[in-house]
Amino acid sequence: MESCQANTEVFSEIHDFNSYPELYKQFLLHWNCRNFPLVSNQPAKCSGNGTFLLLAIKSAPQSFERRQAVRETWGKEGTYRGFEVRLVFLVGMTDKNVEPDLQELVSHEGSHFQDILQWDFRDSFFNLTLKENLFFKWVMNYCLNTTYIFKGDDDVFVNTFKMMDYLASVDTNKSHHLYTGQVISEASPFHGLASKYYVPASFYDGPYPVYVTGGGLIFSGQLVKKLHWISKYIPFYPIDDVYTGMCFQSLGLQPEKHPDFQTFGIAQKDMENPCVHQRLMVVHQKTPQQMKSLWKAMLDPNLKSQKLILLKLTS
Repeated sequence: MESCQANTEVFSEIHDFNSYPELYKQFLLHWNCRNFPLVSNQPAKCSGNGTFLLLAIKSAPQSFERRQAVRETWGKEGTYRGFEVRLVFLVGMTDKNVEPDLQELVSHEGSHFQDILQWDFRDSFFNLTLKENLFFKWVMNYCLNTTYIFKGDDDVFVNTFKMMDYLASVDTNKSHHLYTGQVISEASPFHGLASKYYVPASFYDGPYPVYVTGGGLIFSGQLVKKLHWISKYIPFYPIDDVYTGMCFQSLGLQPEKHPDFQTFGIAQKDMENPCVHQRLMVVHQKTPQQMKSLWKAMLDPNLKSQKLILLKLTS
C-alpha cells in the first residue's frame, strides 16, 4: 500500500479527536493519502467504437453474488439503442487481519470477466470517497472519451433501456454538465453515534450542499477532469455522495432532479412488480434473486400486453 505519513495535525485541529470512533480516527489520519496502485486494471475497457455509457459500480471484495447478478441483468455490456455500454466494478481490498483473504478469488474473477478495477487500499464505507477519486484518475487515463457515467451501488436495479432512452434525448447544451439522480436538499450531518452516517459535530457542522444520493447517479464524462481537479482543493469527506456534491458545488454546478431515480426504495407492494420497474430508471435495494427475476420479467414480450389487461381491469 501507499507509504503515506499520518496527518497528525488533526490532534491539534480537533479538540476532542481522541473521543472519535477508531474508524473515524483512521480516516482523518490518512485522508491525505490518495495514491494507491491498481491491483486489477482493465486498460482496454473503453477501446473500440467509443463508450456512450460507462457503468461504474461500487462493490466490496466479498460481494461476488451481487456483481454476477448485475453482469447477467441490467449491467450486461453491449449495444443498447445503438450506443455502447461498458461495465466496471470498483473494488478495494479486504483487511486480512480481521477478514477472510479473498484476493485470489477476486483476481481470478477480474481476469475472467475483465470488469474489475481493484486498488490496494482497505475497502470500507469511509473509503468510498477515496474509491471515487481513484476511479476519476482511471477514467482520465483509460476512458476519458466516455459520454456519460452512471455510478451506483451493486444492489440497485437499473432499467438500462429507459436510461439509454433518456440519455439519448438529453439536449446537447446540457450534456456537457449533466449531474442528475435523486436530489437531496436541506440535509445536515447525523450527530448520533448509532447512525451509519454519523459525523462528529466538532468535525463538520452545518448544512450539506444540495447533492445526488450515491445509490445511483449520472454525470457527464466531460466533467471528470474538473471533478478530479477540484478535489485536490477539497479535503476528503467520509460520505462519498456528500463529497461529490461539495465538488459539484465548487464547480458552480447544481444537480438536476430526476423523478425516475428511487434510491431510497419504493413501496413494499411494488418491490417485485416488473410493470412498476419498467416505468422507473433506478431502484434501491435489490437482492441478486430479485434482480434476476425482475430483469427476466421486463424482457418478457408479454409484459406489455399484461399491462394493457391490467389497465383495462382497473379503469
